[in-house]
Amino acid sequence: MQYRYCGHSGVQLPVLSLGLWHNFGSVDDFSTATQMVVRAFDAGICHFDLANNYGPVPGSAEENFGRILRNNLTSYRDEMFVSSKAGHDMWPGVYGGNSSRKNLIASCDQSLKRTGLEYFDIFYSHRYDGVTPIEETMQALIDLVRQGKALYVGISKYPPELQQKCYDILKEAHVPCLLSQYRCSMFDPKAKMNNFQIAADNGSGIICFSPLAQGLLTGKYNNGIPEGSRAARSTGFLQQSQVTPERVEAVKKLAVIAEERGQSIAQMALAWVLADERVTSCIIGTSSVAQLESNLAALDHLTFSEEEMERINNIINTPLLWF
Repeated sequence: MQYRYCGHSGVQLPVLSLGLWHNFGSVDDFSTATQMVVRAFDAGICHFDLANNYGPVPGSAEENFGRILRNNLTSYRDEMFVSSKAGHDMWPGVYGGNSSRKNLIASCDQSLKRTGLEYFDIFYSHRYDGVTPIEETMQALIDLVRQGKALYVGISKYPPELQQKCYDILKEAHVPCLLSQYRCSMFDPKAKMNNFQIAADNGSGIICFSPLAQGLLTGKYNNGIPEGSRAARSTGFLQQSQVTPERVEAVKKLAVIAEERGQSIAQMALAWVLADERVTSCIIGTSSVAQLESNLAALDHLTFSEEEMERINNIINTPLLWF
């Protein structure tokens, strides 16, 4: 495993982190979830990314992760970097979502109880809700550190016009933003263009999620929408309407380059995200140990020639493909 420092901090993360957004909830196979977490840790993936609403049902991914730790990895807590987040809707009522102090502190307490942890290594504001003053949200994060409930804090999906304000407030309180989390893939370069440099200029590490565009960049949709896939579901983050002919054709062209590199299209897509030196880590989501192993193999070839990057850019540099 390779490791990179988080911005201007002394913290290192593996270049691949394991996300528990999908496949670790109460509806999923607990044995498979256990095998994936244990194998990831054995492979050097010491960073595990959670949020209070991950499941389904919401909260169950944290509960299952806590069970896996207690059953298999209790003695290795100090070798792990565990994150959680709050800000999306979690429970009924006016306090069950958004980015208020009330929600963030209650959410962190609940998440600690579900995981059985004494503290999170990093706790994020999961989103800007468009209502809560930035000062209130950032102060809540600062106080979570001062209360010993988190060692570090981060922001997720904040628009560029608010990033700098977040960094300034946190820096003034001597609780700098360790990580800024954004969606990034070959089909979603907006954060790369708009957010990454602001983070880098302020000493924040960058961690990316959805590097495979919810499965589009695996090639699984090249011949239609498979039964049981994410796009086949009526709800979720990848809809059938997003599996466009233009994106499918682009994936096929990218797969040719990947094959020449001795990689799968998914492995090349991970390498592409990590090719940006500003990126600290890339969050992978897996449904099996075999898929995890395939993602790990991306580490065997992370570099690109100038010619390869030019060919890739010629394919993906069109807003028609972007999410």
